[in-house]
Amino acid sequence: MRGKQIAVVGALILFTAAPLWAKEILQMSLNKTPTSILTLQSVLKRVEEGHPLLRGSQTEKMVASGKLLKALGQFEPTFVNDFELERLAKDDRTKSVGFNDTFVEMLHPWGIRGFAGFRTGIGDVKPADLGINDSNQPLLGIAIPLLRGLMTNRASAKLKKSSLAEKQANLQIQQARQDLYLGAARQYWNWVAAWKLMDLQKNAVAVAQERLVQLTKQVEAGARAKFDIVEANQEVQRRRDKLIKTRRKVDEEQFKLALFLWENDNLIVPDNYKAPLFPLTQLDNSLTALERGKRRAVTLRPELHLVSLEAEFNHIDLEVAENNLLPDLSVEVEPSRKPDEFVLGLGYRFGVKFSMPFFQRGARGDLLKKRGKAQRLRLLQRYRLKQVTMDVANATSAVMRADERIKVLQKSLEFAQKLEKGERTRLKLGATTLLIVNLRERNVLKAAEGLITVKADYQKALALYKWSTGEWVNGSSPIDDQRRQ
Repeated sequence: MRGKQIAVVGALILFTAAPLWAKEILQMSLNKTPTSILTLQSVLKRVEEGHPLLRGSQTEKMVASGKLLKALGQFEPTFVNDFELERLAKDDRTKSVGFNDTFVEMLHPWGIRGFAGFRTGIGDVKPADLGINDSNQPLLGIAIPLLRGLMTNRASAKLKKSSLAEKQANLQIQQARQDLYLGAARQYWNWVAAWKLMDLQKNAVAVAQERLVQLTKQVEAGARAKFDIVEANQEVQRRRDKLIKTRRKVDEEQFKLALFLWENDNLIVPDNYKAPLFPLTQLDNSLTALERGKRRAVTLRPELHLVSLEAEFNHIDLEVAENNLLPDLSVEVEPSRKPDEFVLGLGYRFGVKFSMPFFQRGARGDLLKKRGKAQRLRLLQRYRLKQVTMDVANATSAVMRADERIKVLQKSLEFAQKLEKGERTRLKLGATTLLIVNLRERNVLKAAEGLITVKADYQKALALYKWSTGEWVNGSSPIDDQRRQ
């Protein structure tokens, strides 16, 4: 009881001296809840609900909405009120003339620009066209590109790409989720394996201590030599040393796992949770699982869709680059709005404009860049396709080989246990030494450690298979209760 009080006092002293981030972790350790089993599903749920990297990737939707609004802003109606006044010398007199224009102008995605409104003349002015009450006139104007810029232009291309930004954001979120789920699953099974190894070592220490007690009684009764007590004590210390190492490994793995466990922007250290039993292996036919996994991966993996989306963006820019090779031919019909034309009256202007560079170097250079990028993206898409299928093949192989190793190590453990049991019987009969018994137990311990490690490898291989087939792109589905070993 006194030891517990000293531990609590020491923890409180450390808590008051620690920085803020350390206090958060330490406070969770002091306020322990009843011990319960931590499942992989609960870890993935924490990742989905609170991991800052996943939440950060979800802000891409906000960025996508901003891009779309910015692109739409180029085509929204704009209200304009323009007051122009100028002093002119005319007919040996100085007078002030001008106009007040009120109109709405808008650019259409096809490249057509137009506006409509009303003009009020100021002073001695006379409209040349569409005059109302001598000095006023309606404002109607339009400018139409006939070749370059008609239906395909930079503004409309930006709008098309912005409309795909949300799709791109969703794919980036899926990719972030996949990678975080894989990292969380791997770290979870590392933590489970560390727990199992520590429990195994605890049992080994308990066995060695119990044997030491029995040997001590036998030595006191004169049935054994004192040398056996030295041998038993040495084995206890050796196993205690390994137990301390396994406890350190549990601490290390649980701190790494805490990086995936978030609640209200705080980390949850799983030091008050127990590790579950390893699920039973459920292996499908390898060829069937491989082909099914490849088809699923090609359909779901966000890496492939992101390359396809980038190719779609480039295709939009390629259309604009090809359109820019056309001559610039446009027709304009609009009111004259230049102050220096007041002396001529307020009228309309009609124009046809044609222009074309001699060598088209700028347009051809831009087109060459987009075509080169399109070829690069086609090659990248082919590579990503092969990469995705190889990921599935690699994960399938990892599952198969881990399953094979589990069967082999189970047999090895059974043989080691039989030898250990026989050696203990021989020790009771005086036909062997304590050293040989310890060696037999160490072999059992080593085989059991190998089996725990490979069972964790099997679960990590299953996680890799789920990642490679895109099973986590939309989050983790609830897992039914599984049979436990």
